[in-house]
Amino acid sequence: MNLQHWRLLVAVADLGNVSRAAEHVGITQSGASQAIAQLESALGIQVFARERRQLCVTALGERVVEQARAMVSSFDAIRLLASEGKGLSSGRIRFASFPSVISTVLPPLVRAFQRRHPGIEVVALEGTDEEVEAWLLADTVDVGVVMNPAPQRHAVRLGRDAWVGVVPASNRLGRRSSDGSVSLAELVSEPFVLATGGCAVNAQSLAQAAGLHLSDVRVTVRDWVSACVLVREDMGVALVPESALPEDRRGLRVMQLAEPIQRVFGLVCSRAGASSDAVQALLKGLRQGEG
Repeated sequence: MNLQHWRLLVAVADLGNVSRAAEHVGITQSGASQAIAQLESALGIQVFARERRQLCVTALGERVVEQARAMVSSFDAIRLLASEGKGLSSGRIRFASFPSVISTVLPPLVRAFQRRHPGIEVVALEGTDEEVEAWLLADTVDVGVVMNPAPQRHAVRLGRDAWVGVVPASNRLGRRSSDGSVSLAELVSEPFVLATGGCAVNAQSLAQAAGLHLSDVRVTVRDWVSACVLVREDMGVALVPESALPEDRRGLRVMQLAEPIQRVFGLVCSRAGASSDAVQALLKGLRQGEG
């Protein structure tokens, strides 16, 4: 059992829901469920009892949660003392990103960082990838998420994912494919829902890079999920990052590209960020896999 298990225990007790507690501590729902089961097994007692759709703390569990809360609070107090000793008791980090990272990658990253440095405020700015680049250049922000950063930019990688085709379940491409894959050429020849995600790198730029052309764009939207909704309504097909797929995929077929295309996103400092102790603490934690 580690500290994250105890944080999760307290979060489940406070929120009465594993899914919300998992989001709060920055882990997956399945990981949280396994952690709770492991913790109860290790303790040899039942901490939570299910009542309808809510988890309730058992009588003995209340005493365990009380001790866990005190332990987590004491550990956070130690971290605060350490932060003060490093001059990291207060400050602000201006963080910029395009929408898909703001809504998925950023929240658990910020929560993990602020647990270590509770006095530092993180302010998020949402923009297109071109706006993020401009803000970094102008020192408007301290750090920004950059798509496919060049090696000389010394980016801290936040993640990577594949571009996938999304077609209506009844579309001929989905019915014809035996292995669930489709070529980019086949995909862009269909009536198309173009989603940009606020990024210069999207289906149109990827097609152009491959010497192809979107010949029949029926509608253009910014939001990836909105594009999938329109695909479900048989408005066309779309090309989206795998991490941006909606949870509800009824009426959709997700197809891997026959020749995979990956996107990588990393965190890059501005000049102001490079001289900020708070930013350097954030980057150090990311490199060490702590945030």
